Amino acid sequence: MSVIKKFRITKIKNSKPLISLKKISLSFQKNHLILDNINLDISKGQVIGLLGPNGAGKSSMMNLITGVLKPNFGNIIINNEDITQYPIYTRTKKFRISLCPQIGGYFADLSAEDNLKAVGEILIKDTKFRKLKIEELISKFELDAVRKVEAKHLSGGYKRRLTISMSLLGEPEILLMDEPLAALDPQTIQMLQNIIIKLQSEYNLTILITDHQARDLLVVCDKAFILANSKIVAEGTPNELMKNENAAKYYFGENFKFK
Repeated sequence: MSVIKKFRITKIKNSKPLISLKKISLSFQKNHLILDNINLDISKGQVIGLLGPNGAGKSSMMNLITGVLKPNFGNIIINNEDITQYPIYTRTKKFRISLCPQIGGYFADLSAEDNLKAVGEILIKDTKFRKLKIEELISKFELDAVRKVEAKHLSGGYKRRLTISMSLLGEPEILLMDEPLAALDPQTIQMLQNIIIKLQSEYNLTILITDHQARDLLVVCDKAFILANSKIVAEGTPNELMKNENAAKYYFGENFKFK
């Protein structure tokens, strides 16, 4: 059974964006330009996809939002506040930003349950609430069968479930997901697509996702941006991108079909 998204938030009227990148430029060394004058707005509650070839700057854009990287030029705005100079810990705590990395994101030698406990001890001071939250996430992400299994022995799908559940312990408002669908079988991809849709509808999360699984990513997105040659070359809803000449030219190719 295919994943069906019942609604798409394509535009929110009379509200300022939750996240804005303003004239962002980033380069590694002097002659290696990654992002060139990038402008991008994300409204609260949207699921936004970032697509593009390898080296286009997708992961770098996430690292700019979290503060791992600083732009050479431009500003990063969250909730109408310029956070460009804020350190990582201030951004993640004050603006409740959480990241699901492409690789890792868990303690390999700890069990799934102990991973949640380790992060929970840092983020949730109330012991009783922490236990309840961990049990809620184990139930929601169907981790009970592997709660005592060391993370390094989990399948790819269970590892993704674990990292997503860990990222929700701090009750974030913004969730960044770096290639969550990579190297997974079709059934696991479908399971994760359903999780992402539920995260949006049940938690009202604003989600930014990068992935090379373009068709699978577009299923869950309200809107997507395509990066190529250091710039945003196309943007729009999945259906709009299918009609965009630049999207086909720089990323999809001529024979790509969304549905």
